[in-house]
Amino acid sequence: MGNPLDIEFDTMNGQKTTLRTLGESGTEQWLVVNVASACGFTHQYEQLQEKSKQDGITVVGFPCNQYGAQEPGTHQEICDFTSSKYNVDFPLMAKLEVKGENQHPLFAELSQSTGSDGHTGDIRWNFEKFVISSDGSVTRFSAGDSPSDII
Repeated sequence: MGNPLDIEFDTMNGQKTTLRTLGESGTEQWLVVNVASACGFTHQYEQLQEKSKQDGITVVGFPCNQYGAQEPGTHQEICDFTSSKYNVDFPLMAKLEVKGENQHPLFAELSQSTGSDGHTGDIRWNFEKFVISSDGSVTRFSAGDSPSDII
């Protein structure tokens, strides 16, 4: 596995960036989540926002519409919803695909990790979570794992 912190992806404004670049000085762990606004796990935005306020943690959301078409909105609609409903101010990136033929390279890399439940491979649903340490090591958590309980 390469270091997922250095894989480029697009911001909602179309600029290229990396997780490492998004991390503030002092970031020790990145919490990466494929998110959706109309999912049974959408309430996890609240816990993700709380995590984003902790020292040493950078939370980054990647909207994805591959599961039940639960993220159909535009970039602006996604930001408006998450901001007004959950006060989200952690970075949300451009919508991307986390599995399949057009899987983004970041999620191809993250999918190689084994989850706390023993799963390796394709992301199974919205709000699957990955904790990445500064050395690039990845710990994977399922959609049902509460952000409050993982780091």
